[in-house]
Amino acid sequence: MTFDPFGDFATEGYLRNFEKEKDLAIVKRAEHASFMTGLDEAFAALAVARTLSFEDVLKTHGILFGAVYPWAGQDRTRTAPKLTIKKGPVIFANAPEIRAAVEFALRKGQDKDYMKAKPGEIMGYFAYAHPFLDGNGRTIMTVHSVLAQRASFSIDWSATKKDAYLDALTKEIENPSKGHLDAYLKQFMRDPIAYEQLATAIVQAPGLDGSVQNTELNEVLGMVDEPAVKARYEAMLAKRTKT
Repeated sequence: MTFDPFGDFATEGYLRNFEKEKDLAIVKRAEHASFMTGLDEAFAALAVARTLSFEDVLKTHGILFGAVYPWAGQDRTRTAPKLTIKKGPVIFANAPEIRAAVEFALRKGQDKDYMKAKPGEIMGYFAYAHPFLDGNGRTIMTVHSVLAQRASFSIDWSATKKDAYLDALTKEIENPSKGHLDAYLKQFMRDPIAYEQLATAIVQAPGLDGSVQNTELNEVLGMVDEPAVKARYEAMLAKRTKT
């Protein structure tokens, strides 16, 4: 089933990409090319921001995916404000909660001691926010790498395993701040690398090669005001806040 939050896949292709392409393999290759081409520019833009903000996250996405999508750099408050989005078992923040989750991650992530102690928790809040219709993982990994570098460490993404990382990330999103992703990522914490090497480090992460085999699409759970959707969303929130 195609992820079609705009409801116009037949005429506009996957997520209204510029080429109106419907073949997911072609779109994903275009995404990967845009990501690879834009990484250096994205890191250069983040480097000049003394304090990273929500707008910097939007700008990063726009740089990385602006060659593919006309809505790149716009979060779901603009692209899908009335939809609840999920991927596999994970239900993401509804549009009104996106900014708060990202800003929490940025605030805590720019506390160097906190970032070093809880890199997985920071990543989990970014992932729960899931600001964009596509390209979230690559965007938040880019921002997270800058936060880590500023906190005097790096993650050796090349040593991580995709399935193990996603399993820990899922647990972190569903039950945050309990150390699920911290425990996983701390195995791969290393001395900080040069800022100029961050792009090279990120592209070595498993699952970022742009292939369809490595892609799990988002799904529309439904409209935020549908009773069944609202009930599932509220159950997710209750689980996240349970101590």
